[in-house]
Amino acid sequence: MVPFMNSLSSSPLQKFLLLLLFRFIIILIVVSCKTKGVVKLPPNVSIPAVLVFGDSIMDTGNNNNNLRTTARCNFPPYGKDFEGGIPTGRFSNGKVPSDFIVEELGIKELLPAYLDPNLQPDDLPTGVCFASGGAGFDPLTSQTASAISLSGQLDLFKEYITKLEVLVGEDRTNFILANSLFLVVLGSNDISNTYFLSRIRQVQYDFPDYADFMVNSASNFVKEIYELGARRIGVFNVPPIGCLPFQRTAAGGIERKIVVKYNEAVELYNNKLSKGLASFNQNYPNSRTVCIDVYNPLLDIILNSNKYGYKVEDRGCCGTGIIEVVFLCNHLASTCPNDMEFVFWDSFHPTQSVYKRLIPPIIGRYVKDFM
Repeated sequence: MVPFMNSLSSSPLQKFLLLLLFRFIIILIVVSCKTKGVVKLPPNVSIPAVLVFGDSIMDTGNNNNNLRTTARCNFPPYGKDFEGGIPTGRFSNGKVPSDFIVEELGIKELLPAYLDPNLQPDDLPTGVCFASGGAGFDPLTSQTASAISLSGQLDLFKEYITKLEVLVGEDRTNFILANSLFLVVLGSNDISNTYFLSRIRQVQYDFPDYADFMVNSASNFVKEIYELGARRIGVFNVPPIGCLPFQRTAAGGIERKIVVKYNEAVELYNNKLSKGLASFNQNYPNSRTVCIDVYNPLLDIILNSNKYGYKVEDRGCCGTGIIEVVFLCNHLASTCPNDMEFVFWDSFHPTQSVYKRLIPPIIGRYVKDFM
């Protein structure tokens, strides 16, 4: 933008007027491109943007160019049911929760990855996704997966703020930050992979202490984005990882049963997280930080899959469905005839259909808590 302005004029006044015009055009584009949202907000209340930090549940393509990690999925059959059947780096057959959330709020149809090389300036004022597949609250989790760590995602957010200030000005940036919805979705990889699968952290912690370590990391992160201007902050709890097809295969025995021990550990962590975030709100009265329950809604779909129209809840649609995820779910792997019948797309991630069923009720339930 600066070279463009310099090429047009050497007058400071003309540069200033061009900057104002550019910002006006950006705001006009943002307003005109909003989708028709389902969630009704109170009068005089707006959510201008959604900003997401997290792992593969929310990642919309940030890992695509990270060649150090195997947590990539920018290849078929991922994206099979996305627009045009294009694999975008979303860990699903189609859209992921990040997309359905902005759609429900009437902001835009898809939430772009911040590191998408095709990201447009007018995407910034309505929000982006910083999430990275394989990341966790535990720095060791991100390091093991070569994912963008929580501190790395925070650095990207700081960079985003600088770009936004250039684009729309400091006052508008402060308004966007104070009124936007910030979502943090992490913890599954910490419990599933770092604690139980690799057992690396079991040498240092029993699980209650590890859960405290995770909650402390979550609280510190919430504090950091609060200090950068965030006020409406939603932290998702961890889903029932003992029900994931991969965990059933790895720890569910010959019959691939639900791993009750893992779900009990998740419930312990979730309770600690809820209490920790409540404490945060007491210490920061301007904060509207909410613990969002995804554990129980997803567990209900898994345990009562037939009620929701699904026929298979213990295998993913990709390959055998018992182990395939990321590079193992590739163009050589067969897929199920009808993914609408499956709760899971691969051995870790739900299908687009499940996300579409989960997200609207969750947003409708919690949106008032951010006001």
